[in-house]
Amino acid sequence: MGFTAHQVSSKVRSLGGLTEAAYGCRQAAYDLKKLRGKDWVHRKGKTRRYETVPDGLRTMTALIVLRDDVIKPLLAARCCLKSGRRPTRTAPIDAHYAALRHQMRALFLELGIAA
Repeated sequence: MGFTAHQVSSKVRSLGGLTEAAYGCRQAAYDLKKLRGKDWVHRKGKTRRYETVPDGLRTMTALIVLRDDVIKPLLAARCCLKSGRRPTRTAPIDAHYAALRHQMRALFLELGIAA
């Protein structure tokens, strides 16, 4: 059946603990318009209901996974590096994160971004 801007605003407020003034229907309508511009959602006919496009849903999911499972741990590791000896046993994913941190640092230096 799709979803409306009102349903989007209600869900965002419940997930984020926001008030009606902080995120209302007009903000949700604006956000839906931006998502329509990226072809991630589209209107259902001439109604006020929207539905996701399969490629758009995959893109949104990938962005959330990148933010939660890659970017946040990288930033957390950068801020909380402890001095001293490294552990003798680490999980394989720790080696991947270390390599990724090293490559990101090199990328930032190449781009001239302070990290």
